[in-house]
Amino acid sequence: MNLRAEVVVASNRAAAGVYEDTTGPLIVALLQELGFVVDAPVVVPDGAPVGAAIAAAAEGGARVVLTTGGTGLTPTDRTPEVTRALLDFEVPGIAEAIRAHGVANGVPSAVLSRGLAGVVGQCLVVNLPGSRGGVKDGLAVLRPVLVHAVEQVVGSDH
Repeated sequence: MNLRAEVVVASNRAAAGVYEDTTGPLIVALLQELGFVVDAPVVVPDGAPVGAAIAAAAEGGARVVLTTGGTGLTPTDRTPEVTRALLDFEVPGIAEAIRAHGVANGVPSAVLSRGLAGVVGQCLVVNLPGSRGGVKDGLAVLRPVLVHAVEQVVGSDH
C-alpha cells in the first residue's frame, strides 16, 4: 500500500508557539502503523486555515486527512464548519462511533464534540477532538476500518 495521508492540527495556541502539539504525533504514528505515507502534522490556527489545509491535502493526492482540534463549543472551534463546506458527502457513522466510544469509556463530554467525517473527492476526512484522550478514542474506532474505508472511496471491491 502506498496511500498518502495528512494530519491537520487545529490549534490557535500551538500554531502561535504557545505550546507544542502532542495529538498530531499520535495520529501520525497510527497512520504509519496502518501503512500510510504521512509527513509531520500541519499545525494551523482554527477556522479558515484548517479548511485550506484539508483542501490542499485532498488536492495534493492525500487519500485520508485526519484533523485534531476545533470540534468543541467555544467560539473559536470552527473545524466542523470549514470541513462541511468542503465535503462532497458525509459519513456520519464514523463521527457517531467516535463520540459513542468516548462516552462508553467514561467521558460524558465526548458528546460535545461536533466532529464530522466525510469525503472530498477521493479523500476521506475525519475530525477528531483536540484532547489526547479524544484522539486515542477516535483512533481506536478508526484502526479497524480506516484502510477499508479509504479503499471504498475509490470503489475498490469489498
